This record gives sequence, C-alpha cells and structure tokens, in this order.
Amino acid sequence: MLETLRLGGNGRVFNVGKLEWLSHLSSLKEVDLSFTNLSNANDWSQVISHLPLLQILSLRHCDLPSISSSSLSLANSSTSLTYLDLSDNNLPSSAIYPWLFNVSSNLVSLNLSSNQLKGPIPEAFGNMMAIQELYLSDNLLILAENQVRGDSVLNEIGKLPDLRVLDLGYNLLNGSISKSIGQLSNLHVLRLAGNSFDGNVISEAHLSNFTYLQVLDLSFTSLTLKFNTGWIPPFHLSQIMLRSCKLGPRFPDWLRTQMDFLEVLEYLDISASGISDSLPYWFWDPFQRLRYLNMSFNQISGTFPNNSIHISHLDLSSNNFSGPLPHFSLDFSDTGTINLSKNKFNGSVSRICNITDESSLALLDLSNNQFSGVVPDCFHSFRSLKALNLGDNSFSGSLPSSLGSLTSLEMLSLRGNKFSGELPLYLQNCTDLKFLDLSDNELSGEIPPWIGQQILSLVFLSLQRNQFRGRIPQQLCELKYLQILDLSVNKISDSIPPCLKNFNSMAKKVSLDRRIELHLLDKPYVESLIDVRYVDEALITWKGTKQNYPQLGLLLAIDLSCNKLRGEIPEELISLQELVALNLSRNFFTGKILQKIGHLRQLESFDPSSFSHNSGLCGPPVSPNCSMVEPPPGKPAVGGEEDSDDQFMKWFYIGMGLGFVVGFWGFCGVVFFKRSWRHSYYRYLDSAKDWVYVSFVLLKTRLVRRIKGFSTRSD
Repeated sequence: MLETLRLGGNGRVFNVGKLEWLSHLSSLKEVDLSFTNLSNANDWSQVISHLPLLQILSLRHCDLPSISSSSLSLANSSTSLTYLDLSDNNLPSSAIYPWLFNVSSNLVSLNLSSNQLKGPIPEAFGNMMAIQELYLSDNLLILAENQVRGDSVLNEIGKLPDLRVLDLGYNLLNGSISKSIGQLSNLHVLRLAGNSFDGNVISEAHLSNFTYLQVLDLSFTSLTLKFNTGWIPPFHLSQIMLRSCKLGPRFPDWLRTQMDFLEVLEYLDISASGISDSLPYWFWDPFQRLRYLNMSFNQISGTFPNNSIHISHLDLSSNNFSGPLPHFSLDFSDTGTINLSKNKFNGSVSRICNITDESSLALLDLSNNQFSGVVPDCFHSFRSLKALNLGDNSFSGSLPSSLGSLTSLEMLSLRGNKFSGELPLYLQNCTDLKFLDLSDNELSGEIPPWIGQQILSLVFLSLQRNQFRGRIPQQLCELKYLQILDLSVNKISDSIPPCLKNFNSMAKKVSLDRRIELHLLDKPYVESLIDVRYVDEALITWKGTKQNYPQLGLLLAIDLSCNKLRGEIPEELISLQELVALNLSRNFFTGKILQKIGHLRQLESFDPSSFSHNSGLCGPPVSPNCSMVEPPPGKPAVGGEEDSDDQFMKWFYIGMGLGFVVGFWGFCGVVFFKRSWRHSYYRYLDSAKDWVYVSFVLLKTRLVRRIKGFSTRSD
C-alpha cells in the first residue's frame, strides 16, 4: 500500500483539482503537494481529516481555498498528524483556526507563516503540549488587550515545555517582552524580528535560561539590548541577527563569548545598531570560520589585521574603517560578497589580486573610499563577479583590459574617478550588463557603437562629465530596455539621432525594473541559507543637483545637456510618450521646440531650463512663438566654462545664506550633493569670503566711476 506521496516542488505545474481521490489512499503516512495548484480543492481539509495514518502533511504555497463550515462538521479530531505545513497560502484566521485546533493534539511542528492570520494570538496554541516548532511569521497577529497590559507577550506559549523553535517574526506585535519567556528553557530558535517593540529593553534576565539557544533574531524590532558588563551568556549561538536593535554606543562585549566559539558562530548581523566605537582588539583574533558578517551603517572605526580574513560574506559599508585593503580568503562558499563602501580605506587595491577562491566572488564594492592608483589588471579569474563598484575614489589610468573577462557582470560603476583613455573594445564582452556608470572621469574618444550592439540589456547608461566627442551612434537606439541615458557635459556634436524613438521603455507602457537589484543565495551548509541583496542606486546629476534614485522605474530620463549638439530637435522624440525628464540645455539647437514630449508638461519638467542656452530655439516654454525671437548675440556657454561656473557657485551659496534660491539649471558642471548642502554651504562660504569682499570692492568701484561719469556729463 502507498505510504508516501510527494508531488511538491514542481513550480505549480500541477493543477490538482479536488482531492477526493486522495481519500482512497488510506495507508498514506506522508503527503507533500507543496507548490501545486489546489485553488479548486475546497474539500482538502475534509479529505486530510479522513486519512487515519497521516503523520506528515506539506501544502506550502498551494493557493488553498478557505475551509467551509460543512468540512468542519465532518473533521476527524483523532488525527495522527505530527508535522503540518500550510505556509504561503493567504489563509485567513477564520478559515484555519477551527479546523487546526481540532486536529492539533499531537502536532510536533506547525508552520502557518505567510498567511492572513489576524488579531490576537489565540490561547489555544498553549494547549499544543507536544509542539516543538511553531512558525507564525509574516502574518498580521497582534497582542490581545490583556496581553499588552499584562506581564507577557507570550504568556500561553511560554507554558509549552518542549518548544524548540518559536518564530513570530514580521507580525504586528508590540508591548513588552516578559522575563517569563525564559521559561522556554529548551528553545533553540527565537525569532521576533520585524515587530514593534520600540523602547523595550532585553536584559540578561530574559535570556539566562536559554542554555540550548542557537539562533537569535531580533532584527528590526528597535529593542534595546542592555546587559551587565562582564555577563557571560549560557548559550553559544550559531546565528546572531540584531539589525536595527540598539546595542551601542559601545561595542557589545558579550559578543566576545560568542566569538570564542567560532566553530559554532557562522552568521553575525549587528548593522544599524547605533555603535560608535573602535573595533575591540579581540574581534579579529578568533576570526576564522565566520561565514557572514554585517556591521554596516554604524560608526565603527579601526583597521584590519595583516593576516588573511576568512569570510564568505562581508558588509562593513557606511562606517569609519581605515587603512589599506585587507587580505581576504573566500573559504567554504559557492558565492562570496565583499562590501567596504563608504569608509576611509586608502592606498592601492592590488590585494584584490590575492583574494583566495576569487572565482566564487559575486560582489565587490569598494566605492566611496580613498583608494588611489591604477586598478590592477587581474580580473581574469573573477568569473562569477556580477557587481563591481569602484566609484568615488581616486583611481587613475586606463580601464584594465581584464574587465572584459567578467562575462557574468550585471553592474559596473566606475564613476567619480580619474580614469582616462578611450572605452576599450573588450567591454563589449560584458553582455549581461544592466547598469553601467562611467560618469565623472576623464574618458575620451567617440562613444563606441558596440554599446548598442552588444550590451542589449542596459537599463542605466551614464557617460556624463567626460571628454567624449563625435556623434551619438545610431546603434544606441537598439537599447530597448534603457530607462536612463545621461551623456551630458561632454563634447558630443552633430544632431540627435531620430531613432531614439526606439527606446521602448520610454515609448510604451511596459513593466519596468523598479530597481537594479542583485539577489544572491548561498548555501554553505546543508541546513543554512544566506540571502544577500545588493542595490546600486542610480546617481543622477539633474540640472545641477546630484540625487540618488534606487527606484529606477520611477524615472525615465534623457540628459544631453552641455554638449555641442546642433540642428533641430527631431520630431520623432514625440514618440517617447512615457518620458519623464528631458534636458537639452547648453547646446546649439535651432528651430521650434516640440510641444508634446512624454509627460514633461504634466510633471512640470517642460520648463525653460530644459532648453536654455540654445540660441536658435524658439517657441514655448522659451518664447511665446517663433516669429518674435531674434537670436541673442554671443556664443552660448558650453560645458567647460569654469569661470562662469565658479562665479555661479559662489552666488548660489551666498544666495542660500541670504534666504533666496538662485536658478542654477542653465549651468554645466555645478554639483551639489542632496544630503550635504548645509555642510557644502558653510565650507564654501569659508573659502569664498575673500572673493565676496573683492567682488564687493570692484562693484563699488565701478558704481563710483559711473556716478562720476554721469556727473561729468551733466556738467
């Protein structure tokens, strides 16, 4: 007789229909129909309740229908079920609770994650005396009023003697966490992440009985962890997840007791936890087998040891680390990631050539540091690299030829450096690129046609603020997925290719990538899964202001400003119906301005600034019509006029101090960082004070001369 039936894991290929046929297989002990379509199986609960020997049931992600009252009346309460997984089905509380509590007497493992369970946690869960694993995450559970007022969040569940896994993550729980949670002395996994315990404190009194605890996840709870100095926990954790908890400002010394058992600890996340301290001397000493370390978004300072760092996934971004690039060894991992961005690391990056097991490296982000020199030409063996970000450093020289070996690369950002020379032909081998940012460098030559012929998946392309010349190649028009094109502040000439109308993402309503995200899954051990997500924000300089756009799909933009483009604006641009932003200022365009380009009028992007300093353009919004306009004398200012830019910057900052804002979009090369205007303002005032004084004296002298001149004439 059939005892085991497994049809799950087939990507919802099967549409099973009703399950009446299953009721005839009365000897079944295990049934797994996960990821099959059971949306029409409204008899599922009735059938399951009449399989007398069934012990294991997995119906994960099956689109299960709600349980009818007639099914409940026929349910058999004497079930032998010990393992039940109904996760990812969007089942409401009313549809599952009555049936569940009728069959739950012998349950050892229950998974109801990712459903639509609402309201207070039922006290009936406290009657499942055999339960060892309880997963209720990703629902809408709250605390009953008496639970909030009382001493415990988990009064009833806290009475379960054998509970080993408690997962209540990402619900709507609030209130206080009682010390009585310590009654769960057999707990191996405690996950309360993603709830609202803001202002509550976890002390050693909550955790002192957790002798067997292995996984602690309190991420995104805003809990304060406050332990007495010198406290030694009774447990040795394998996974510590405390993201966005309040651990600082001192580095938590209790972590040393866990670091001493690195044969156990493999995952540590203390990111965004308010630590403003130097890394303690003991941190790197036992650092041998940690697989995942995330200390990002703190204010941690310190340097790395000379010995090699053995790690699979490292994120130290947005801190104050300094010194040379460390040695890395990517051991025991199919996928490795290193993110050191937004720190104060300096010197050469030649050590990237010595990374052990570099073939597994998928992400390398060294951006926003103080690295300098030539980037070494040793990327041939980085065959798994999907994202490389070296932006906002002081690298110089030509682009290394081995970049052409990165055939899996999806994101490449080299912006804000001093790279020079022409774009090398070998970059055309990176055919999977979606994000290419080479802005703010000293690159020259013509824009190569192969960008539009070989890199057809591009969503973001920025060559802004370089020395590119020649025409815009027709082949760029083949980039049908392109959402942002920035060729501004170069020396590009000739006319706009009419074929830009072929940018499908801008011409039609299509489903767009809302962000360029790298999603990496690593499984270093049989029972562990590491999930790494990396988003490279689009940094756009628009009309003088730099802004980050993590949600690319919200912006469809073309910036060709500050070049030497000529001729009329092609009528074909009218076809770009979804275009949100267009900047053609500071060129040599002539003729009539097109009046219907995408969403420019609706979104107030259709203003004179987008077309300013093109002496031959006429029509709204520059002028009422074309019959009344005479080209103004003089040459329009094109990118590179440093004197006018410098004077403008001075007047802009002075204007901010006096309480008014100067319109700055007509100038090329004016750069402001959105998050640091105040800092830049005061810094610039300090450096410009002499200029202000001299300019005032000169203006005063000129006025005096004019007044004297008028007096002489009148005499």
